[in-house]
Amino acid sequence: MNDFIPVNTPLLDGNERKYLNECVDTGWISSEGPFVNKFEHHFSESVQREYGVAVCNGTVALEVAVVALGLGSGDEIILPSFTIISCAAAIVRSGAVPIVVDCDPITWNIDVMQIESKITSKTRAIMVVHIYGLPVDMEPVLNLAEKYSLKIIEDSAQMIGQTYRGRSCGSFGDISTFSFYPNKHITTGEGGMIVTDNSELAEKCRSLRNLCFQNGGRRFVHEELGWNFRMTNLQAALGLAQLERLSVHVVKKRWMGRLYTELLKDVSGVQLPLPGTEYAENIYWVYGLVLKDDVSFNAMEMMENLAEYGIGTRPFFWPIHEQPALRKMDLFKSDTCPVAERISRRGFYIPSGLTLNEEQIVKVAQTIIKMLDDGL
Repeated sequence: MNDFIPVNTPLLDGNERKYLNECVDTGWISSEGPFVNKFEHHFSESVQREYGVAVCNGTVALEVAVVALGLGSGDEIILPSFTIISCAAAIVRSGAVPIVVDCDPITWNIDVMQIESKITSKTRAIMVVHIYGLPVDMEPVLNLAEKYSLKIIEDSAQMIGQTYRGRSCGSFGDISTFSFYPNKHITTGEGGMIVTDNSELAEKCRSLRNLCFQNGGRRFVHEELGWNFRMTNLQAALGLAQLERLSVHVVKKRWMGRLYTELLKDVSGVQLPLPGTEYAENIYWVYGLVLKDDVSFNAMEMMENLAEYGIGTRPFFWPIHEQPALRKMDLFKSDTCPVAERISRRGFYIPSGLTLNEEQIVKVAQTIIKMLDDGL
């Protein structure tokens, strides 16, 4: 389908080819190539952190973060129910226990006013996840962390280039993580980054991503078990080229979001993303829509019909507390998160990639308007 409009296509219009050719020409394609250190340095600097540790994807960044903080068996970690399963998986695999909190119905982020009620004597950390385009309101979270001596893991995978009260997302956690999947604001194909201001934590993360090889010790003798989560020089080269274009990408994303909002603002039956709050302007990682309760069809039906018009979509995250894999572990037996449950069934996002043009955005918006007017 030549006129199909995908949910995302990455924009590769900078030095990507030049840097990748340099990797090939020099033979440095493994994780030991020079682009890895360059990318770590420039990326951590861009989010106002002292140290960056590049890894092979955003999921393993979370896994390393949890282990590096010493969290494990019996420790409780609070997180939003409305997020990708990677967040809970990182907690469960460490032996810790995920404790879910419902999301705010307007921002779709964790409802910070509900966090304190979930804190117990076993709570050791809060995992905040910035969702879709607006950051979590960090000030109340930071206050709770200080009050109860909790660690903060900040998942900023969807917020590359975003700020909270003028400070970079990814600069608030004891340890913060990013993803560079192709639908993110910068991509390495697959890849992730861990950032921190703590030198010991950074060194621990470097060790864990590299099988816990000993610095200065006998090679292939290991005192601890780690993983091979290294990023290759090829990925880092791509990431560095993308990082050079980040400000352009952010401007384009916000233009796209504003245009969608202008075209859809008078449509009844659908909730649009909040353009901004007092602490941040929406960066529109994706442009999400939530069908209101008086609309007779659900998100999956709407998505199926949009596909017939050649328009790609994706559903919203499925709530963590309703994930079958986690329910089988006897987790969340009595948990309910009404907002997350509703928007996961009524929400979806529309084409939001950086290569999207105005004509395509107009087509998507007009098709949505027609479907809602006609009742599919």
